[in-house]
Amino acid sequence: MTSLFDEVAEPAPDDVPVNRVSVTVNGRRRTADIEPRLLLAHFLRQGLRLTGTHTGCDTTNCGACTVLLDGRPVKSCTVLAVQADGRAVTTVEGLAGGSELDPVQEGFKDEHGLQCGFCTPGMMLAARALLDENPDPTEDEIRFALSGNLCRCTGYQNIVKAVIWAAAKERGEDPREAVAGFAARASDAEGEER
Repeated sequence: MTSLFDEVAEPAPDDVPVNRVSVTVNGRRRTADIEPRLLLAHFLRQGLRLTGTHTGCDTTNCGACTVLLDGRPVKSCTVLAVQADGRAVTTVEGLAGGSELDPVQEGFKDEHGLQCGFCTPGMMLAARALLDENPDPTEDEIRFALSGNLCRCTGYQNIVKAVIWAAAKERGEDPREAVAGFAARASDAEGEER
């Protein structure tokens, strides 16, 4: 058996076990022989060259490595690749369909939901999972769904607006109106606090 990682890693010593895994990644079946200790984040980044999955902390604190495992958000820096055997993984590269962006991606673009972009893939996948489960989330539900993902650049306001934008588009509503309504409510709430 040959390893998918021959180019990026020394082969495992003869006494290290290797497992064959078969994972559907972004709709495409991928099979590899890997060490049981290989993290899903490293399998995706080094093995499959899907570098949109970022690794920031390796401790589940930042959420930059978030992917969808069978549709549910997981932090791939603490999931072993062998745990994904026989399952479906979606990375940020799998959100877009051909030349069309996913509404979440459009929302992040149109509402400036990113600055440096490091946290963005994980944020987008957490948002995608939320909208798949709840097509009309409240601001509090959005903030809760994204609470496992840290952004060190923004104040999260534009990220929340991006998710509101995407939710409205998917419901067939005007995303700009939904975001304007959110902005007006946020402004009213700020005025009441003063």
